[in-house]
Amino acid sequence: MSSLKYDISRSPSIDQLGLIERANKFKTRSIKKEAKIEGLKLALNMIDLTTLEGKDTEGKVKQLCYKASHLHESMDVPNVAAVCVYPNMVAIAKKALGDSGVKVASVATAFPSGMSNLDVKLADTKMAVDAGADEIDMVISRGKFHQGEYDFVFDEIAKVKEACGNARLKVILETGELGTPDQVRRASDLAIHAGADFIKTSTGKISPAATMPITLLMLEAIRDHYYTTGKMVGMKPAGGISDAKTALQYLVMLRETLGQAWMSNEWFRFGASRLANDVLMQLAKQESGAYQSADYFSKD
Repeated sequence: MSSLKYDISRSPSIDQLGLIERANKFKTRSIKKEAKIEGLKLALNMIDLTTLEGKDTEGKVKQLCYKASHLHESMDVPNVAAVCVYPNMVAIAKKALGDSGVKVASVATAFPSGMSNLDVKLADTKMAVDAGADEIDMVISRGKFHQGEYDFVFDEIAKVKEACGNARLKVILETGELGTPDQVRRASDLAIHAGADFIKTSTGKISPAATMPITLLMLEAIRDHYYTTGKMVGMKPAGGISDAKTALQYLVMLRETLGQAWMSNEWFRFGASRLANDVLMQLAKQESGAYQSADYFSKD
């Protein structure tokens, strides 16, 4: 565990209007032909397919895993990056995915609220890691953050990171609950300095979830950290990204903010299960010249 706390006063103030204006500029880029196909396949390969419902069954998880590694029977497309499930479903997903190369991610730390004590959160994390999770998606304690207990939040992230062992840690800020861009920047910097391998916008359980301005703000926090330390940190916008056009805009923003080194699923993910089908439909359109019906693609 890191013994160096992050001084929250070091985080810069955010010009919200300037942030929105910068983010909107990425929506004007036009991507055509081969570059568009390459971008769509890259977006597909960056998706974490997710099922996080109380009604999840072993059968539903197995179906999602089959889709993750068999996205289309006739098109040459990559697999998604990962399947994300609750800790008690990790072993099921791990077995179902086999040697497909698709990773298993698991939410932990009393997801989505984070309202539990540290012992429970660490046990939750250990349960997922012991079952074979390659990645852990934890939530920060937003209540503690709003109370100004930044060292508490820092230490919690650092201890969960330690419990992850070799699994990579994605730290969910739940940006829709943080209130202001300044708060999101502070939480981003705090999570990065506490040891996050990725920072992630949202649980997908509240609105607003991921937005381009907030994602840009978080990318800029990652960039600033890289310029200072040389250490790369990943980014995962999650929730609300459901169409291929928007995904391509996010990739343009990623490339122009962080550069080519981040243009892989090792460093960028979409938490957006609905996105996969729209990307597949767009790829089919590029290949055949006509849209396929949504009925040709499984919902799970």
